[in-house]
Amino acid sequence: MSVLLRSGLGPLCAVARAAIPFIWRGKYFSSGNEPAENPVTPMLRHLMYKIKSTGPITVAEYMKEVLTNPAKGYYVYRDMLGEKGDFITSPEISQIFGELLGIWFISEWMATGKSTAFQLVELGPGRGTLVGDILRVFTQLGSVLKNCDISVHLVEVSQKLSEIQALTLTEEKVPLERNAGSPVYMKGVTKSGIPISWYRDLHDVPKGYSFYLAHEFFDVLPVHKFQKTPQGWREVFVDIDPQVSDKLRFVLAPSATPAEAFIQHDETRDHVEVCPDAGVIIEELSQRIALTGGAALVADYGHDGTKTDTFRGFCDHKLHDVLIAPGTADLTADVDFSYLRRMAQGKVASLGPIKQHTFLKNMGIDVRLKVLLDKSNEPSVRQQLLQGYDMLMNPKKMGERFNFFALLPHQRLQGGRYQRNARQSKPFASVVAGFSELAWQ
Repeated sequence: MSVLLRSGLGPLCAVARAAIPFIWRGKYFSSGNEPAENPVTPMLRHLMYKIKSTGPITVAEYMKEVLTNPAKGYYVYRDMLGEKGDFITSPEISQIFGELLGIWFISEWMATGKSTAFQLVELGPGRGTLVGDILRVFTQLGSVLKNCDISVHLVEVSQKLSEIQALTLTEEKVPLERNAGSPVYMKGVTKSGIPISWYRDLHDVPKGYSFYLAHEFFDVLPVHKFQKTPQGWREVFVDIDPQVSDKLRFVLAPSATPAEAFIQHDETRDHVEVCPDAGVIIEELSQRIALTGGAALVADYGHDGTKTDTFRGFCDHKLHDVLIAPGTADLTADVDFSYLRRMAQGKVASLGPIKQHTFLKNMGIDVRLKVLLDKSNEPSVRQQLLQGYDMLMNPKKMGERFNFFALLPHQRLQGGRYQRNARQSKPFASVVAGFSELAWQ
């Protein structure tokens, strides 16, 4: 769309403003409670200059700039996680979450023949808490994995978070190797002696038998938003409000845009969000898994092609207007798992999405909680365990808001029969932990 805007900048912007002279919010677009003032942040100044230069920008471009701009991006130089940040994730709530995911990867490794080596690859690893819990399980089950050569590979664009991850996972007992200009920009050794490497892009991670993890990763990838109008689909843009010089607003494109190609021909909703970047990553994961084996596990906010407007902001653990003070709040949109399934293009089998409370119950969270409670005599620890369990499992909290989704090689599902072009590829003979009750072999 940036090409269309630049090819007729003056006339097109004028048409867009004339055709849509008001802000599309409320019914169609997410918005938090607007503060009385709109702080002019460095990111807002940057966006206003950009829009004045090239015209209105897509929501996808807006998200990308706000979150990952190398100089001012929200994710690049800040630690936004935890109680002192803007939001908190499941691994920060309870160690049990990461432990069960560690069990899932070991279960899949065992089910597929106990290979002599595998890579654990996490996309967007936060503070490293989740992979740290997984590696602790690997250590505790060292007798099972004793003949397996394991390496860890983290895909992280945030300089700040990569430093926190390194401290969490290595304690820097062995000095880190750093090379900012290399695809592998940092290397080290974990506390348990496992080699660990950092990358900015999945494409740079070595190909090979791997288990991939994406927890709250896809929901922050840029989305294009579309509204159905009497003239057909129109893409949503971000523009400067002509009534208030330092304020942004939503407008609709006056004509079709290239990203409209991502909308399904039989789409029945009147508002949709599509994430091409997610499709590219799923295609890459599918090709890798089909070629070299392994699996991918995705856990995220999401839906199965049913929701409409989910674009929202979070600041200080509260909803935040997505257009106010850009660069100071997290931006997110629910993952459309039906789109992820389509983008796998049949190269691999897909399972889910299923609700988090179902997945964790199948993985044995109740048993693990009981073990930890029995081991602890400290009231505060027991209370923390119970509160964490409630947050993860309660349908009104995270239990039904998060979903699990997996990509597996077709041969992993024994029997060879799949429902192609269906809502999911369903296993007929083989049990996959989490998606059915955990069964050790």
